[in-house]
Amino acid sequence: MQIYLVGGAVRDEQLGIPVSERDWCVVGATPDDMLKQGFKPVGKDFPVFLHPETHEEYALARTERKTAVGYHGFAFNTSPDIGIEEDLSRRDLTINAIAKDADGELIDPFNGVQDIRDRTLQHVSDAFIEDPVRILRVAKFAARFHQLGFTVADETMDLMRNIVANGEADALIPDRVWKEADAALSGSHSRVFFDTLRACGALKVVFPEVDALFGIPQPEKWHPEIDTGLHTMMVLDASEKLSSDPAVRFACLVHDLGKATTRKDQLPGHPGHELRSVNLIKAMAKRLPLPKSYRELAVIVAEYHTHCHREAELKDSTVVRVLEKTDAFRRPERFENFLLACEADAKGRAGLEDRDYPQADAFRAAHAAASAIKASKIAAANDAARIPAAIRKSRIAAVHDLRSAG
Repeated sequence: MQIYLVGGAVRDEQLGIPVSERDWCVVGATPDDMLKQGFKPVGKDFPVFLHPETHEEYALARTERKTAVGYHGFAFNTSPDIGIEEDLSRRDLTINAIAKDADGELIDPFNGVQDIRDRTLQHVSDAFIEDPVRILRVAKFAARFHQLGFTVADETMDLMRNIVANGEADALIPDRVWKEADAALSGSHSRVFFDTLRACGALKVVFPEVDALFGIPQPEKWHPEIDTGLHTMMVLDASEKLSSDPAVRFACLVHDLGKATTRKDQLPGHPGHELRSVNLIKAMAKRLPLPKSYRELAVIVAEYHTHCHREAELKDSTVVRVLEKTDAFRRPERFENFLLACEADAKGRAGLEDRDYPQADAFRAAHAAASAIKASKIAAANDAARIPAAIRKSRIAAVHDLRSAG
């Protein structure tokens, strides 16, 4: 039995960045051999085991053969005769196809170390086209390592386009699409994930609502960048400067989806796009396993972000209505995320990236003033049927006094 450190741990060591987890490849062993040494099996499609003490993953060396369309269309061979180079040959990118033995020596049959030096995301072999998930993984790595200067090799991008053209990308399962998208939204340069998918044609398959935004014009007065898709990517960029919460970034990604469905005779304006965006987000949530917190934040951002932008024009009663509709009094943390997404939307515009956004502070102050109203005192002084209206009236008065003083 020979054990090798493989995958991301070796890659990240070569990049000089912290290793978050370690995976191991076991050559010359059977499942029975692993069980006898106390390893616990966890793999369903092929034998993967957890170390009895470290709980790190140990997978038997394997090869794979394409048997059907899609991510699950593979047959695996985990014979003890399979060597480490054979196992590495089935991996997606050369930078992930490096192993390290017990003596610290690297096994690098596909020149992954050189590609790390060249900052290139390069496929290992033409077998890359057999697994559509690799499109998502390349896009994820392109985003993750963008700040290090990595780019996708032209030949690899061509294979990604072939996967889409052959219909393999249509077999991507929603759970896996969302897993990789969420990982990208949780990291840095998440825009690159979506740009990469668009470059190979996969964005139209996995996020058609986002892809449809590109080429849709907006009024130059408010959007110097004009293109709605470009604006969306710029809003993603702005959101990363304001928040590390992937739910905020997702809300920014989908806040303008309705603009893709604006009638041509109404362009470049987009009347009513807010509610159309809400409907598209709800439809997306039926297709993808979006967390409830993501969906709820995205919906209120889509519906009320233009209210936030126009805070100074709103009536006191409308300000309070926005606070109520966004559930700001019961969920102030989410309301803060709403404001951050609105600010990102305002800053995600060409030449306006550093603009001030006083509307957010104005809404924060209005929320604080309205929250200071003692609902219990109002409840004690009114009949049950009149309590909601009395509380709302007091909140409007508090907001009015605040805004008048300002």
